[in-house]
Amino acid sequence: MKKFLNKLGTHTTLIIVSLISIFPFLWLISTSLKGSGENIFAYPPQLIPTDFTFENYIGVWNKVNIIGYFINSMIVAVSTVILNLILSSLAAYPLARMEFKGKKIAFFAILATIMIPFQAIMLPVYLITIKLRLIDSVNNFCGYLGMIMPFAVSAFGIFIMRQAFLSIPKEMEEAAIVDGCNVFQVFLKVLLPMVKPSLAVLAIFTFIGSWGEFLWPSIVLSKESLYTLPVGINNLQGMFSSNWRYIAAGSIISIIPIIIFFLSMQKYFISGENEGAIKG
Repeated sequence: MKKFLNKLGTHTTLIIVSLISIFPFLWLISTSLKGSGENIFAYPPQLIPTDFTFENYIGVWNKVNIIGYFINSMIVAVSTVILNLILSSLAAYPLARMEFKGKKIAFFAILATIMIPFQAIMLPVYLITIKLRLIDSVNNFCGYLGMIMPFAVSAFGIFIMRQAFLSIPKEMEEAAIVDGCNVFQVFLKVLLPMVKPSLAVLAIFTFIGSWGEFLWPSIVLSKESLYTLPVGINNLQGMFSSNWRYIAAGSIISIIPIIIFFLSMQKYFISGENEGAIKG
């Protein structure tokens, strides 16, 4: 009975915490489905709409360039994911499998950058971006590069991939070298296919972070045609005089790609995180 009560208390606590965590998302969905005659700020909150409608989604779709914002977000997010996977893997490989002077110093210096928030270095990064002319006033391609390049590689990604490479037995690498593989072939054809779960984990975190990035695109962009979904959705506040039903509908639309991407990669998520924690 004591064991049963302990489990009951644990599960009850977890359910309550889960409901509290998911409540803002449920309120967002409820608001997006409420008609204009219903009070969305009623207290206590009413999650089930009495005036159920999809007009908010139709209105946002017709009056805002959702497709254009979506394409911009997809270009930025996918490019950032690809660059992170490539550059983080290339940086992590020598830190995990090679011996050279200053390896530990380099690794800890990379890890130290995690403690520095992007807002602290945003001004110098912005000045560098201006100097390199990676802004949309030059052309659209440079505008995309200006949003992508500051997040093309991360210390977190290097750490994840280093831990994944460390979990692979040294004998696999030695056998490949005996068979005639050079260093790059060992990396590309032997080690990289064995760390697919960690690559998937890094892809998920990078995609979510890049898709939801608001501050940097809102600073570096001047053309509305290049706005990403978070920046475009934020403009709804002024465009429709704070029509929160439209804002909620646009927010739900912007969340859908993240959910789809996560569900498509979720089978790798747990195994990849566990793999990255095997060795330190």
